[in-house]
Amino acid sequence: MRGTLYIVAAPSGAGKSSIVNAVLARDPNIALSISFTSRAPRPGERHAEHYHFVSEDEFQRMIDAGEFFEYARVHGDWKGTARQSVEPQLASGRDVLLEIDWQGARQVRAKVPDAVSVFILPPSRQALEARMRNRGQDSEDVIQRRLAAAREEMSHYTEFDYVIVNEHFETAVDEMCAIFVASRLRREAQVARHARLITALLADD
Repeated sequence: MRGTLYIVAAPSGAGKSSIVNAVLARDPNIALSISFTSRAPRPGERHAEHYHFVSEDEFQRMIDAGEFFEYARVHGDWKGTARQSVEPQLASGRDVLLEIDWQGARQVRAKVPDAVSVFILPPSRQALEARMRNRGQDSEDVIQRRLAAAREEMSHYTEFDYVIVNEHFETAVDEMCAIFVASRLRREAQVARHARLITALLADD
């Protein structure tokens, strides 16, 4: 049975990575795809754990070689998901989660129409700015650019299957876990998973 592809997107500062990490800690059946980026690591970020950090030239080489499942320019830097991070795992029956932006999500949905997509919103624009500042990782110029981009990013929530408002962190984590559980209980997935049982239940005695 082929795995399910999950897409999670949000504006910068909405708490996407924190929610995703908490969900992955609860649900061992989902593999996180580590994205590639051309930007430099922020304090505390580690290569191959938070991102695969590569040069802009190397990223361009990968684009030219067709190595990306999706990619987009985000806040002036390239971000993308390598094909090898997604397709083999889905084929083997493993669920895969992509933590990407709305542009990448649009590319992925075009390739995998049955992907399950989730958009995370902050409880207010003030909360979004406060979270950006509390990270203490970005300059004032970067923060202002991210805030300006956030409204445009949030306008794309309509393209997603589910929307979570991250007002209370634990509630948001519970809600995302519920989405994953519900998606696995869809009729098509359950028929594939329990084909022998269903056949036996419906057999003439």
